[in-house]
Amino acid sequence: MDGVSATGVRATARIAAREDGRGGTALPVLAGDGPLALRRTRASGSEARVMLVGAMSGPLGGDHFAVEAEVERGARLRVGSAAATIALPGQAKGESRYEVRIDVAEGGELHWLPEQLISVRGSDLHVTTRVELAASARLVLREEQVLGRAGEEPGRLTSRLALRIAGRTVLDQELACGPGAPGGWDGPAVLAGHRAVGQLVVVRPEFTHEPPAARMLGEYAALAPLAGPAVLVTALAADGLRLRKVLDEALVALG
Repeated sequence: MDGVSATGVRATARIAAREDGRGGTALPVLAGDGPLALRRTRASGSEARVMLVGAMSGPLGGDHFAVEAEVERGARLRVGSAAATIALPGQAKGESRYEVRIDVAEGGELHWLPEQLISVRGSDLHVTTRVELAASARLVLREEQVLGRAGEEPGRLTSRLALRIAGRTVLDQELACGPGAPGGWDGPAVLAGHRAVGQLVVVRPEFTHEPPAARMLGEYAALAPLAGPAVLVTALAADGLRLRKVLDEALVALG
């Protein structure tokens, strides 16, 4: 853990994946403690697998967490989490931050599939996910946010997702919800009263020449090709279970 200050906990977890020369993927860096513990789980073929285990509640008000993942040339990595991340109010005042930084080299592949983020009443969390991919890298990235627990109003949640492929920005979007967010966030033009929102980003080199067609995936989900070899699925749902079902079905449809 990086430390504890008057404004909250600071912690960083780091993962590096590298071809091991025997047809598998090694993890020369797997470092995380405090609220960001990392555990290697059983590999599947050439793919290494890592689980992010929340060792304590959070992030709380004023906390600053970061997760960094680097996939080197030809390596394959899958990252999940053992449970949902719950943004909570804390004794320290101020915004809490959760930053994810991802870098995938040529021929590398990453599946980034954490559990949902739940914004609890009274919390104030800013989430930023930045992804840098080489031209031939492959990616499946899922983000899911649930606004409030059952019967509860949400906290303030700001989520930004930025994706660059071969040095070119193909996606940079931000959504702010909850108390203090710009007006209309819960209206028909944004969430339309739903309490779960999610994104699925799929990057495959073959999409450059044969991109999936833009289409609706039900009443509140849409698939849109991005510049280059990338596809974005955006979905709304009444709750987290329904949201996961929609995103899972979208991934199956992409093959």
